[in-house]
Amino acid sequence: MERGGQIIYSGPLGQQSCKLIEYLEAIPGIPKIEDGQNPATWMLEVTAPPMEAQLDINFAEIFAKFPPYRRNQELIMQLSTPTQGSEDLHFSNEYSRSYLSQCKSCFWKQCHSYRRNTQYNAIRFLVTIFVSFLFGLVFWNTGQNFAKEQDVLNIMGVIYATALFLGIFNSATVICVVDTERVVFYRERVAGMYTTLSYAFAKCGKVAIETIYISVQALTYCLPLYSMLGFEWKVGKFLLFYYFYLMCFIYFTLYGMMAVALTPNHHIAFIFVFFFFALWNLFTGLFIPQPIIPIWWRWCYWASPVAWTMYGLVASLVGDRDVDIEIPGFGNIGLQMLLKERFGYHHDFIPVVVAAHGFWVLIFFVVFVCGIKFLNFKKK
Repeated sequence: MERGGQIIYSGPLGQQSCKLIEYLEAIPGIPKIEDGQNPATWMLEVTAPPMEAQLDINFAEIFAKFPPYRRNQELIMQLSTPTQGSEDLHFSNEYSRSYLSQCKSCFWKQCHSYRRNTQYNAIRFLVTIFVSFLFGLVFWNTGQNFAKEQDVLNIMGVIYATALFLGIFNSATVICVVDTERVVFYRERVAGMYTTLSYAFAKCGKVAIETIYISVQALTYCLPLYSMLGFEWKVGKFLLFYYFYLMCFIYFTLYGMMAVALTPNHHIAFIFVFFFFALWNLFTGLFIPQPIIPIWWRWCYWASPVAWTMYGLVASLVGDRDVDIEIPGFGNIGLQMLLKERFGYHHDFIPVVVAAHGFWVLIFFVVFVCGIKFLNFKKK
């Protein structure tokens, strides 16, 4: 085939390309092949455009008059004409495998991928262990001190720091991983290997393989942290403590994945992520308690997932304690009353907070799936 897509020879090559050589040498003006010369190299040299211009011939037109060309055209017409009573070839499904089989294949693919990516997982668990012991030692037995208003603020501060620090770390580290895998996904989706939803369920960290890793990560984080902070060892309280941190790490990681799905590259994804981190940080309820936030800005508090995590952790850990807290200049006030009046935390609101965390995870997951399905930033 020459430049422009025109065929200059289509047929048998023969032993050591003897058929091709015989055909080309039969054309007037074509130099004979030398002894020991590579037939492929010789063929490219004698059919090059300069040779066509020198001999004033057109190899495509010459081949069109060649009998094998006419036989090939007749065979093409014969094979392309359907026989009487035949039906067009069709498949009942766009994909060769069932949806369940696609999910299973994608899941095991991600299992092997995460198992091989030892740096990503090792760093994640090492940082988790280091941060849990760091905060545990710095805020040793903070959960047992309830005498002054500052003690309550200290507990809120450590909860805020421990949730936000590792959550942002999870979100930032997963961005590069998903951005790299997205290029592979674009290629495999075009090839029709699996649906977007099956990929999302297998890859989307919190729904499949990442859920396993984050569950272990959250447990590794919560056990030393809970014991060193000195909170009451009650099964219900620890399970809520573990649940809120688990869901916090899940929605932070999903948020990082969602940012990748909505942006063309990881550089813009980082800008997108940290812009909203700043807003979440401002409206967590620690710097500006929810009751004193202006009413027209209060929706930002309820739209901040970190605020819900703060609410759930503070209300579940200390919201049921019946102790008096010393307020400078005002005397003593009950802890439950302080949390309600000053910060807007109600212990009986915990079931709603638990459900809200599932809502945030679902929202980020759905946006991630839609972004992966409908947005394609591949240039070529």
